[in-house]
Amino acid sequence: MPRVGIREVAALADVSMGTVSHFLNHPTRVSAEKAKRIQEAIEKLGFVRNNAGRQLRLGRSSTVAYIVPDVSNPFFATIAEGVERRAAQAGLSVFLANSGGDRAREDSYLALFEEQGVRGMLVASHDPIEDRLAAARTRGTPSVLVGRRANSAAQPSISIDDVSGGYLAARHLIEIGCRRIAFVGGPLGIQQIADRLQGASNAVRESGTAMLEIIDIEHRIISVGHKVGAELSGRPAEHRPDGIFAVNDLLGIGLVQTLVGNGVRVPEDIAVVGYDDIEYAENSLVPLTSVRPPHEDFGIAAVDLLLTVIGDAPLPAETQLVFAPDLVVRRSTTRG
Repeated sequence: MPRVGIREVAALADVSMGTVSHFLNHPTRVSAEKAKRIQEAIEKLGFVRNNAGRQLRLGRSSTVAYIVPDVSNPFFATIAEGVERRAAQAGLSVFLANSGGDRAREDSYLALFEEQGVRGMLVASHDPIEDRLAAARTRGTPSVLVGRRANSAAQPSISIDDVSGGYLAARHLIEIGCRRIAFVGGPLGIQQIADRLQGASNAVRESGTAMLEIIDIEHRIISVGHKVGAELSGRPAEHRPDGIFAVNDLLGIGLVQTLVGNGVRVPEDIAVVGYDDIEYAENSLVPLTSVRPPHEDFGIAAVDLLLTVIGDAPLPAETQLVFAPDLVVRRSTTRG
């Protein structure tokens, strides 16, 4: 069936096409009686507004894009909720894309969203990406780098102080008496992971008594936590760490499940700290101590920064925002 347009709506409602246009874009300019007739005509005809055409006429899109490396990770899902809520308040819709940490897939999404003419992009990436964002910016598509501080002053970014977060995690383990600490995370080439390791290393070095074992893994998921937990629990007790800093909560949850399942007491034998403070951390087998980023506020702030970049809000003096994390202490590190 042919698409119903405003011409058909206007004819059925017995008003001009201009009146229908006012109803769709500035409803307060239309009398209540005419608005009622137009709404009834829209419902009867099944009229669907052609927003793409409207955006073309206005010369601006009402959508922004948010590219994440792992949409299955509850951390990114929580941020996405904040992004969507704040974007809706600003009258914008959000295209959410999952790159899966794949460079080629990420590139295809960047190209697609440029072709779609989105108003701007929020991009969380584990790979170096600033050159590609700079190229898009020169072609008229601004962006905010999410989750990592940009190297270039020209690239707006919003990030967590992961060095501070890693320091908080390791210092807490040291303060409860841990001296053989294992850092479980990777790949170490990812800047956020490297920063968390640097923070943990700083705390261990500062203590003068603790040691740090680095267990580099490829994927930060529960099943890998199970695998590492099995390897650690299979060691003689004297060769096991007495504290573990898992670089995210999914790893931490998997570690705790396998350690406890193999008879290793958490936290009495091995204390465990995670990172991100996702919803499942508090509800895991042993409630997990975790480093908590600002979560919902982070997504909201990312959109607010993007709004300044695209010119819908005053540009702040600082366009590279860094949030400090907190430590939430739970049973997995509460000894005695």
